[in-house]
Amino acid sequence: MRRLFSIQQVAAIVAVTLIVAVSAAAIVFYSVHTAQNRYEIILDAETVDYENVVKFNRVMDILKKDFYQKVDANKMLEGAIYGLAESLGDPYTVYFDKKQMEAFLEKSRGSYVGIGVTVNVDDDGLLTVIEPAKGSPAMEAGILQGDKIVKVDGKDVTSVSDENMIISMIKGKENTHVNITVYRPSEDRYVQFNIKRKRIRASNIKSEILSGNIGYIKIAMFDSEIARYFRNDLSNMLKNGIEGLIIDLRDNPGGSFEQVVEIADSLLPAGTIVYTEDRDGRKEYRYSDKAYVDLPLAILINSNSASASEILAGSVRDHGRGILVGTRTFGKGLVQELKLLGDGSGLKVTISRYFTPSGTCIHGTGIEPDIEVGVFDDYRNHPVSHIPRSRDNQLRTAVKALLGEIE
Repeated sequence: MRRLFSIQQVAAIVAVTLIVAVSAAAIVFYSVHTAQNRYEIILDAETVDYENVVKFNRVMDILKKDFYQKVDANKMLEGAIYGLAESLGDPYTVYFDKKQMEAFLEKSRGSYVGIGVTVNVDDDGLLTVIEPAKGSPAMEAGILQGDKIVKVDGKDVTSVSDENMIISMIKGKENTHVNITVYRPSEDRYVQFNIKRKRIRASNIKSEILSGNIGYIKIAMFDSEIARYFRNDLSNMLKNGIEGLIIDLRDNPGGSFEQVVEIADSLLPAGTIVYTEDRDGRKEYRYSDKAYVDLPLAILINSNSASASEILAGSVRDHGRGILVGTRTFGKGLVQELKLLGDGSGLKVTISRYFTPSGTCIHGTGIEPDIEVGVFDDYRNHPVSHIPRSRDNQLRTAVKALLGEIE
């Protein structure tokens, strides 16, 4: 017969359940009861060590009795929930409280209240500025590309594993201020900023027709409406008779899985765009139909091209639909799903790995370009958007390659 533990401490019941999951990811919750002004959660004794339950109760008792200030059981419970996600060791699986959840959803819609920076987690684990938006509070304050965010309102964030948690701390109500401390590697010093938050209307896509009748579309991030804008921009350029297309994914950290699949569908012939595989080996495929824009195609990539950017680049490469120009991509081959919780909070959880059409998982390795070309040394520490067109040798290489195909 299956053994069960009944946990009945008034202030700690739910927290016990959650903390135990830190050491046992396969924990099973059988039931939750409310009786005699207390909560009771029954745990599966086959997946939870009794010693952990006892230890947690002991820690709770010590904190409640001996901590020099009065403890808030709800705050401790909230901390336990954070710990559940962090215990998995996956920086992309994270719990969002109500405020953080609101900020995360706001970001996906393409507008938000904040300071106006594009960021990504660097190899050193620190949240690093890829680009301050032109005219943004961050740019006006003096934040530079390459700055590493180490404190937000005096709180050290160097050990926070998920970038969205830090981003949610930076965001806030319009016209309020946030104190940011960055480490600036180029000067080997720390710099502090007091920045007024403003509403930032993200411009995540722009397009133009280059010389040689080459269409150019820059996608800064795959937000929740980017596919619609991509189709509109591409349609307008096709009406103007473009003969080739460059899609610039440099410094694009990713975004919506569904949106990048929709964009890829318009560029690829019938076949697999991407497939995912969960922990049980179940695979889910996304396909393109036979209708697509048949033009010579180049994709610009760099080390900050991640996640959804790599889905598009990988599918174009595997279908032989275009050339990849630039440098190796970031290497994030995981898919997250957002779970909305009843009180306005949420959980972003990694549910699967993704694979390119050829069956390659690029997680941790990235995608190598067909034509490897870096930026000039003068612009090595600058966002791509700050490189003058006349000095953008990656773009120039892509144009030259396409013109060769057109001729």
